[in-house]
Amino acid sequence: MLRIDTISKTYRMLDVETRALDGVSLAVGSGEFVAIMGPSGCGKSTLLNIVGMLDQADAGRYEFGGHDVTGASQSRMTALRRASIGFVFQDFNLIDDLTVEENVQLALTYRRVRMGERRRRTRQILEEVGIAHRAGHLPNRLSGGQQQRVAIARALVGKPSLILADEPTGNLDTVNGDAVMVLLADAVRRGSTVLMVTHSLAYAAFAQRTVKMLDGRIVSETLMAA
Repeated sequence: MLRIDTISKTYRMLDVETRALDGVSLAVGSGEFVAIMGPSGCGKSTLLNIVGMLDQADAGRYEFGGHDVTGASQSRMTALRRASIGFVFQDFNLIDDLTVEENVQLALTYRRVRMGERRRRTRQILEEVGIAHRAGHLPNRLSGGQQQRVAIARALVGKPSLILADEPTGNLDTVNGDAVMVLLADAVRRGSTVLMVTHSLAYAAFAQRTVKMLDGRIVSETLMAA
């Protein structure tokens, strides 16, 4: 699915340099569920942003789907991202003045899916995540758990090969957090690959492999018991 080799990333602000990633290498196979853990500021989200083609490394190599995307143009990265990657964020990132249905449909609009097919697939995925009864509501009329279900529906509706989840349970209580993890695990069973950043050992246990980071480096990898 993806492979990164010795990637590095440094952020510069005035006279301050922050080394976010320092020679990180990681391979993730198709259909794998990988959890990334580590303290705040260790580079987890930076790694996810580079894998998701929202940012580019300063050095190193990145292969996605068997293709070298190192230094790819913004237009190529945008096309790959829209076609192949779904995102789930801690703060949901829903558009406030669009309904639940419209928020989810937006992911298919970017893929230029026809209106009739957009509606069909949106209704289907909202049923699957248990939020179809809220299809006509605006996000501010939903609970945090419901908003995250919408965000997951938006990530899944395009049938992405890769789902990137950055602290997807961070703003949720235990009941809603557990429900979100079940949805991500279901996505893996259906064939998607999931790369998730989390601080929770309990939720990392849903993954097949846990990667631990510290100071911009991967310091250990653990295969989880079946």
